[in-house]
Amino acid sequence: MSHVYKHVELTGSSTESIEDAVNQAIERASSSLHGMRWFEVVETRGHIEDGRVAHWQVTVKVGFTLE
Repeated sequence: MSHVYKHVELTGSSTESIEDAVNQAIERASSSLHGMRWFEVVETRGHIEDGRVAHWQVTVKVGFTLE
């Protein structure tokens, strides 16, 4: 059996961690994208306030199976 996948890019953000930013993006996308199978982190960046990391932004490619 072969599969065909489509992928989209999403950006999640979090004041907690990079991992939480990824989870935020995937959890939100799961309400409208079905059949998600994999993700790849393609960019990580953040915002600095008062010499500290204030929040993270992570862009991920998410692949899902076409029906």
